[in-house]
Amino acid sequence: MNDFLLKSYAYPLPQDLVADRPLAERDQSRLLVYDASLGQSTHTFFHKLSQHLPPQCLLVFNNTKVFPCRLQGKKRSGGKAELFVLSLRPNEEGLYECLIGSNARKDPGDQFIFGTNSGTNSGTRSELLVTIVKRSENETFLVNFDGPDITALLQREGQVPIPPYIRRGVSDGRDREDYQTVYARNLGATAAPTAGLHFTGPGMQALLEHGHEQAFVTLHVGPGTFRPVSAENILEHKMHSENFFIEQQSWRKIVQARATGRPIVAVGTTSLRALESAHGIKDFQADQVYPTKIFLYPGRPIHSIDGLITNFHLPESTLLMLVSALVGREKILALYNQAIEQRYRFFSYGDAMFITGIQHAK
Repeated sequence: MNDFLLKSYAYPLPQDLVADRPLAERDQSRLLVYDASLGQSTHTFFHKLSQHLPPQCLLVFNNTKVFPCRLQGKKRSGGKAELFVLSLRPNEEGLYECLIGSNARKDPGDQFIFGTNSGTNSGTRSELLVTIVKRSENETFLVNFDGPDITALLQREGQVPIPPYIRRGVSDGRDREDYQTVYARNLGATAAPTAGLHFTGPGMQALLEHGHEQAFVTLHVGPGTFRPVSAENILEHKMHSENFFIEQQSWRKIVQARATGRPIVAVGTTSLRALESAHGIKDFQADQVYPTKIFLYPGRPIHSIDGLITNFHLPESTLLMLVSALVGREKILALYNQAIEQRYRFFSYGDAMFITGIQHAK
């Protein structure tokens, strides 16, 4: 079946449609609205979103916050190295999961130095000594940190991890603000939930005034978001694991919306993954952290939402497969062709799509 072939999710995209920067005004981005119940598409602008939302819907946002997880340094024996911290929380052994980039071979016991060596006025050590302890199953490294507080060091000297298709992954000072939603709260993501980048503070307040309620989930987006699918049959693809939780107040809103038939609109694919994962957990408990490897694709029923706000995703990506699960692969590719013809801007800093009228499974 074509829906399960990786190559069937390919599409040609002119390079000049890949957005390198967001618009100066976030909500001035374009918005392609597709109503699945009517089979109709509309081209508009994001600041007019409220005109296309179902009445009194519940918008669910992912309030994870991106941290500047890249540090430049060197191997202790010499040579440049880069550290990409994947999680600010150590595992049960006290080790941190990281990516390490260097030209030299990387083995357990190897050591790297990151951060400045100038010290501080108080004499506190400012260099971070990183020792590889072992490799993980995810082709990453589990390391030991010896030195300053890693969170403080990253906030002071780290670089924002923008995706490799934006300016070849080279970030600058502007990305610290640009690559962050206005409602980001819980630090822990190495990639932004980019559908949320279109929202502004006044825009969110206006949605409340129009009778739309807001709830929040936290799913810390990891680098696996950008990991390409290598299996020719997508059913053989192994999804990366990410952690999520939903606070009690938001969970009550979600449960009440389901019970009363109030439409639920996920803001971004990560919000949908959290909602769908929670739906599949028997006796789900708010405020508890759960891992998820959920993989959504055509033929897999969607239970938790009536609409999705999302960006335009890379060819052959799991995110493109996810949105295809909502209305079908052929329809999504046809909508993407419309967007290309209309010169929409693509990917993380690009324009948006709102899919509404979704017939979810009971």
